[in-house]
Amino acid sequence: MLKSRIKRRMIEHDRAVLCLAEIEASITALNDEDLLDLADIFARATRAPLTAMAAAEMTKRNLSL
Repeated sequence: MLKSRIKRRMIEHDRAVLCLAEIEASITALNDEDLLDLADIFARATRAPLTAMAAAEMTKRNLSL
């Protein structure tokens, strides 16, 4: 039973990592205008992960709101 639980958690972890990578790739693929729109939407949510991802991508592109 413990082995199956560990295996299930590893599968869930792998799915979560893949999902996060897909989200990051989607943010990277946005054009500048859409990236600014995304950052504007999440600007008030200071602790949201999407805020941090959008801000990091904006920094790479030298963009600001």
